Amino acid sequence: MALKEKLKNLLTAGVPAPETVPQDIPHGDMPGDKIRIGAEHIRKANLLFPRLLEELARTGKDRAVVSVYGGSGVGKSEIASLLAWRLQEAGIGSYVISGDNYPRRIPLYNDAERLRVFRVAGLQGLVAGGAYSDGVQEVLSKLWAAETDPDPALRGEYPWLEVYQRHGRAALTDYLGTAAEQDFDELNAILSAFRSGASACWLKRMGRTEEERWYSQVDFAGVEVLILEWTHGNSPFLTQVDIPVLLNSTPEETREHRRLRARDSKTDSPFTTMVLEIEQAKLDAQARTSRLAISKAGELLDPAAL
Repeated sequence: MALKEKLKNLLTAGVPAPETVPQDIPHGDMPGDKIRIGAEHIRKANLLFPRLLEELARTGKDRAVVSVYGGSGVGKSEIASLLAWRLQEAGIGSYVISGDNYPRRIPLYNDAERLRVFRVAGLQGLVAGGAYSDGVQEVLSKLWAAETDPDPALRGEYPWLEVYQRHGRAALTDYLGTAAEQDFDELNAILSAFRSGASACWLKRMGRTEEERWYSQVDFAGVEVLILEWTHGNSPFLTQVDIPVLLNSTPEETREHRRLRARDSKTDSPFTTMVLEIEQAKLDAQARTSRLAISKAGELLDPAAL
């Protein structure tokens, strides 16, 4: 039975929401990624699922790409896994692909590149603005060692730091979530091949070291909905998504998620705070083009009003 017919039947009959979910449901294909499904994830997925069926029906397609996107650590992996599981239970083939496999650099090197971009532009801004001196560099070296150079609280003590941070932040904004950081071309090609009916695709896998890069061939013969879980799942550089689903959050909420998940050891650093603020600003700018949106509190939102 074609996807369109399946969706028509499901929307007519209705799909009861499960109260419990097995902990071993399939999840995204990021190596080493662990999901922890809680009651709040189940509740959000249950709210989103009937709306997702409606949106899938509106596409009129027999294969569709859904993206579940939002700030880092907001629950994308869990919600994407739950939606895929519910589709499977309803007789609709699904697969979860992780966008975190498609940066141009492994996490260690990408973190270093982000910091390099920020600091180089900050230095150049000081020089161009006539605020650079040997004394400034002496202070900066100490701030670099302490990793506090992005901290706006230090501007009162070092007024020139405003120029440094402003230029660094602008350059970092131009880097984060762009084609310089993420391989959108490769991901777009995969999504396009799926939508066009490919029976199988080679999908990239990326661990945390240079040696942990490989490809796995995934059978798409029975897959009708491909769910992409990724911070950049509604980026203008991503051209092959049919239904973007936003998990809305604030930078403060995102930091708390990351802390609970122990995603990294520098959750509260000034630089991580800056990165999260920039990412959130980009997510806010993309929010209105979402097809579905839900708040951290579990309330369905009108994307047009965001």
